[in-house]
Amino acid sequence: MAYVVTDSCINCRYGECIEVCPQDAFREGANFVLIDPTACSNCALCEMVCPVGAIYPEYGLASDLHEFIQINNDFSKKWPSATYKGPLQDADKWALERNKVKLIDDC
Repeated sequence: MAYVVTDSCINCRYGECIEVCPQDAFREGANFVLIDPTACSNCALCEMVCPVGAIYPEYGLASDLHEFIQINNDFSKKWPSATYKGPLQDADKWALERNKVKLIDDC
């Protein structure tokens, strides 16, 4: 079981999770980071540092967030390894929004 990044990260991408990951398991898109489940070691460091509570163990996901298991799996195969760049502009505003899955930028 891996950890999963959910919609709270979309349009925020604060990035503390990237810095603490010992496995280089994070992948990044234009407005979202996620976890490659094949690289995740289940250390939980990312969950502890996420300022918006966007990261959960797969087994602990609420039913309305289950789609993020597939999203993390699918996009992790296409997106490059993430590097810390700091939060996106307006991250604090977007952090309070929910149901942002349609905003994922698949660039």
